[in-house]
Amino acid sequence: MTTVKADRAHLNSRGAQNESSTMTSEVKISVDHLTKQFDSKGKTFTALDDINITIDKGQFFVIVGPSGCGKTTLLRILAGLEKPTSGSFSIKEAASNRPENSMVFQGDSIFPWMTVWENAAYGLNMRNVPKSEIKDTVGHYLSKTGLTAFADAYPHQLSGGMRQRVSIARAFSNDPDILLMDEPFSALDEQNKTLLHEELLRIWDETRKTVLFITHSVDEAVTLGDRIMIMTSQPGRVKAFVDVPFERPRDVLELRHRPEYGEVVYDIWQQLKQEVNDSAEKAKERAVSKAARSH
Repeated sequence: MTTVKADRAHLNSRGAQNESSTMTSEVKISVDHLTKQFDSKGKTFTALDDINITIDKGQFFVIVGPSGCGKTTLLRILAGLEKPTSGSFSIKEAASNRPENSMVFQGDSIFPWMTVWENAAYGLNMRNVPKSEIKDTVGHYLSKTGLTAFADAYPHQLSGGMRQRVSIARAFSNDPDILLMDEPFSALDEQNKTLLHEELLRIWDETRKTVLFITHSVDEAVTLGDRIMIMTSQPGRVKAFVDVPFERPRDVLELRHRPEYGEVVYDIWQQLKQEVNDSAEKAKERAVSKAARSH
């Protein structure tokens, strides 16, 4: 069990944010009263405030919230790239020698000097996996992502959508216990985004990895997720949890055509709308304050 605690004591908890879950599956990730603060120019900025989450093994867990609510900060903490100010989180380790997590970032994150094949095989090579296993694994995921014919191509020869396919193939090829995805499709057009949703769902149905996925898109959250966490504007707190009622496997276009899909999207957006407005208003106030100081 990987457990990370903050150096400082817990801040005061807010019971209204505590998650009450009736799920009986094995818990993979547990976040307990986690708070993250940053110090800047003599002031303390709270990015995350008293976050409580449980994520089950094999669950596709999605976080939605306005810009600046701390979604990426939370992901970075779970990846071990940041430390919480207070509170803790724990991740139940896998029984194998697989890496604990792999990340798929927003925008291009593959190595421009490597071919598609070399990018997809990077994690396996770093772990000294046998060449025959690398060949089988990388070949499998390049096929799944429609990249077999581009195995020898370099990133600059690919479209943005294809480069994100390489990122997904690399992440799954590395066989992580947990997949952390930070708005991986936000820069893509709707056609490519829909195609990659279909690819991701197909691969996830096959592997059933634990996924933590960040997005601004309510449509994307409902299309992909088992469970959705809605966050408030700054400071980022848990506003609500939503269990997505749709069965798997899912056909993206068929799902979005269903009336009940629109109802779920509408309900989530109604909860999120005020937070987005609040975030925009705070951004406006900061811009006005900055302009006033510059004169």
